[in-house]
Amino acid sequence: MLTIKNQIAGAILQALPEGTDLAADAIVEMLEYPPDLNMGDLAFPCFKLSRALRKAPPAIAAMIGEKFTCPAVESASVAGGYLNFKLSKEHLVNDRLSAVLADPNFGGSDMGKGKMVVLDYSSPNICKPFHIGHLGTTVIGHSLKKLHEFVGYSCYGINYLGDWGTQFGKLITAYRLWGSEEEVTKGGIDYLVDIYVRFHREAEEDPTLNDRAREEFHKLELGDEENLALWRRFKEISLEEYERTYKQLDITFDSYLGESFYTDKMPAEVQKLRDKELLKIDDGASIVDLSEYNLPPCLILKRDGSTLYPTRDIAAAVYRKETYDFEKCIYVTSAQQSLHFAQWFKVVEMMQYPWYDQLVHIPYGTISVAGVKLSTRHGNMLLLRDVFAAAIEKVDSIMEEKNPDLKDRAETAEAVGVGAVVFHYLSSTRTKDISFILEDALSFEGNSGPYAQYTYARCCSILEKAGSAGKITGAAITDEEKELVKTLSQFPERVNLALREYEPSVITRYVLDLCAAFNRFYHNCQILNAKEEDVVSQRVAMVSATRQVLGKALELICLRHPEKI
Repeated sequence: MLTIKNQIAGAILQALPEGTDLAADAIVEMLEYPPDLNMGDLAFPCFKLSRALRKAPPAIAAMIGEKFTCPAVESASVAGGYLNFKLSKEHLVNDRLSAVLADPNFGGSDMGKGKMVVLDYSSPNICKPFHIGHLGTTVIGHSLKKLHEFVGYSCYGINYLGDWGTQFGKLITAYRLWGSEEEVTKGGIDYLVDIYVRFHREAEEDPTLNDRAREEFHKLELGDEENLALWRRFKEISLEEYERTYKQLDITFDSYLGESFYTDKMPAEVQKLRDKELLKIDDGASIVDLSEYNLPPCLILKRDGSTLYPTRDIAAAVYRKETYDFEKCIYVTSAQQSLHFAQWFKVVEMMQYPWYDQLVHIPYGTISVAGVKLSTRHGNMLLLRDVFAAAIEKVDSIMEEKNPDLKDRAETAEAVGVGAVVFHYLSSTRTKDISFILEDALSFEGNSGPYAQYTYARCCSILEKAGSAGKITGAAITDEEKELVKTLSQFPERVNLALREYEPSVITRYVLDLCAAFNRFYHNCQILNAKEEDVVSQRVAMVSATRQVLGKALELICLRHPEKI
């Protein structure tokens, strides 16, 4: 619709009095979709022009309507302070449908050509299994990566593993007290979690365990070989576990450089802070005072000289800028970390790095299970592998009943089951807090991932039976066909909006809009059984366009799209 909006904007400018201070781009932004299709397909609100033109909005709408001509518009009508436009069915098909069919990359662009975006997402703490709380950063981050790639950016996805910090002193202490290599080999990451939880339980009774843990981590930072060997073993076990989950999600990363990679790069940044006289001593710790910016102090070094998250994040940002020369470096983390990012972003600015404003934090809401906050140390987790297993099992049982002979049934069940969970999560605005209820995620009725994937499979089935992709023939257009083509043509707008707001749920909602428009078309318009050959061919072309756009939209929100379900 962007093309049509630009055409309408040009026609509105032509109809306005000479000298009106309004640009075409501004008019495009002002155009709205009426809440009721009976009002029209697009509407132009005239209220903002009232002061400049010294006329009431209805009079301005009438004035524009009298002079308005545009090949994309069948009629224009005044409704209060709005000028409503009814689009030409023929123009939609001949111009917009043909544009979709002619461009395999429809909806994308080259706006990011020659620019690099680095994305830091997923980034679990090693030695802890994936739980439902990790889903947000993982799928939001990967969706944003796909969206940026779709408009031409070169993207580099980093899984910034939480593989450094005091928690490893705790785990090493727990292992030495209660663990063994035999039990680690047998129990894997689940066993590591068990002894980590036990550490916190025991530490409540014996606080000296926390002192011992700090000592063990300090030894790790100093390069103690025994501690490093344990740390490497724990990391190896963790990565094996994570790769299974990423494979199910069809997600790959360009780098797994975790916090530990930057241990030898932090001293230089700490020294820069000293050289710029930004570092102050407070109760033995080294801080950057941010009171001038109404922020708490940013802690850089503990009293024992150990580093903290801000120290590592600053060193990582400098390394990434020097290595990848990013246009943007995007961090996808919980909104609970917003203060942390505000603090160290400000420190980077105070260090006079000119690219400080290219750092972008994308927060998302917290996720709880039935209202209870997730906590590894207290053993309160809903593991993602268990959620996926339940979803896959449910899909497989449905397929066994309805399509038992389906080829690659196990692979399809995984794509649909995992897709159901991802779609359920990405249906909400990312900043919204979510109470995850497994039964809701596994409900495949109505506006769900399986519904969208099944719609895609339905398109594939029709095209397989048709034996061709169809073509535009100039056949008469029904209202359902018009609405389908109009929805297809909105895809570039939705992509741009999702990018502008860093909001994958914009695409999720678009998928549902497109599925609804297609299924109304499917149920009300005969496709392969239509009497006229030109009608059949044109409707098949609409199915082909739907498959193309729906498939790409599903990919943008991390869903696979099997051709048969």
